[in-house]
Amino acid sequence: MKLAHGTTALPTFMPVATQAALKGLTSQQTEELGISLILNNTYHLNLRPGTKVLDVSKGAHAFQGWRKNLLTDSGGFQMVSLSSFTEVTEEGVLFASPFTGEPTMLTPEESISIQHSIGADIVMQLDDVVSSLTTGPRVEEAMQRSVRWLDRCIAHHEKSGNATRQNLFAIIQGGLDHELRDKCLDEMIKRKDNIPGYAIGGLSGGEEKDIFWKIISQCTAKLPEDRPRYSMGIGFAEDLMVCVALGVDMADCVFPTRTARFGMALTFNGPLNLRLSRHAKSLIPIEEDCPCPTCRDGISRALLHHQISHETSAAHAITQHNVVFQARLMGQARDAIIAGKFPEYLKTFFFNYFGKDGYPRWCVEALRSVGVDLLEGMPENVPIIEGDGAKWEYSEAQA
Repeated sequence: MKLAHGTTALPTFMPVATQAALKGLTSQQTEELGISLILNNTYHLNLRPGTKVLDVSKGAHAFQGWRKNLLTDSGGFQMVSLSSFTEVTEEGVLFASPFTGEPTMLTPEESISIQHSIGADIVMQLDDVVSSLTTGPRVEEAMQRSVRWLDRCIAHHEKSGNATRQNLFAIIQGGLDHELRDKCLDEMIKRKDNIPGYAIGGLSGGEEKDIFWKIISQCTAKLPEDRPRYSMGIGFAEDLMVCVALGVDMADCVFPTRTARFGMALTFNGPLNLRLSRHAKSLIPIEEDCPCPTCRDGISRALLHHQISHETSAAHAITQHNVVFQARLMGQARDAIIAGKFPEYLKTFFFNYFGKDGYPRWCVEALRSVGVDLLEGMPENVPIIEGDGAKWEYSEAQA
């Protein structure tokens, strides 16, 4: 994917730099980890530092010292995360500032203008977002409004003269209703000539995984193959691999950086909770073959266990590792796709990640839908886990 600030290989995972920084890392450190695309938050950067500062700085790239590609969300997600501060009308979203209580109207046109000031390489339409667990007429209302707001975003974006260097993505809505998703897909695909890419929104809000993957599959099956397809808010390793298998090219989530601050290190054998006493005497790095600075410099699990509750340096070290883990995960998937060996890679990844603990049923069924059988060649007694099947490391008292 060639953008104004370089090429980003797909599939890719975008670390989230909400306030113009990944938590705990400088832009220079992030770039040195090999990351070529990050996400900034339109709503928060509009509040602080504001577009006047961004305009004087000539955009968020210069403001945060970031030389690679940048994607901005539109502010739509804050309609859910800050729902107690918002009121939605056809004109736009009326937010009350969480700092001052001052009302601010975010219209589709204003959202695009803010993203122009930010200077993101990929800008997102303002969509009407409801929780994925919402049912009833509000879901259809939000979907239809998202289509109308897309037209307003397209018109304002093209009128601005920025469309040649900033790429506007549409966001598919419709909740967990397959019929509404199809209607939204049909409408937004009609606008393909004005849309360089598409996102799948309105998921990862607590819905069952069996429903989640079927919505992803429905969307990727219909979206144009010559446009990047971005699944918003996806961060778990198994979720990423299933989504890539279903045709997703891009994903983002705060998961790798947020969990790092609580001592959770991501590995190809599953997450490690470095707060647990079982790591207190372990002098090996998080992962022996990991090229991140934390593992490469030999920082031990024992030291991270010792520091995580007292020193911010441990959170920084684990953050660097987790960001690199996500990049390696997607990079290995990409290499396997290019080599024509992605099914084999998926089987190896899931075996190493879940091992004797068993496979989540939803992962097995999702991958079977694209011709990959995780259970092929496995012993008949491999456990199948119901529910989301997310893997965590617990204390022995909780196990």
